[in-house]
Amino acid sequence: MKTAFKGNKSSLPSKPCMVCERPMSWRKAWAKNWDSVRYCSDACRAKKTAAPKVRT
Repeated sequence: MKTAFKGNKSSLPSKPCMVCERPMSWRKAWAKNWDSVRYCSDACRAKKTAAPKVRT
């Protein structure tokens, strides 16, 4: 399955990580579940419980 992508990462979608809030750009491995991706790395996934919960 070939795509027209030629290496221009600025045209790919991105969203912030839920823990570190750094922007993470779309990866081919996340193609099927991009809507459910929340963390940029395993390290941030491990820190998700350590992040303070804000209650309003």
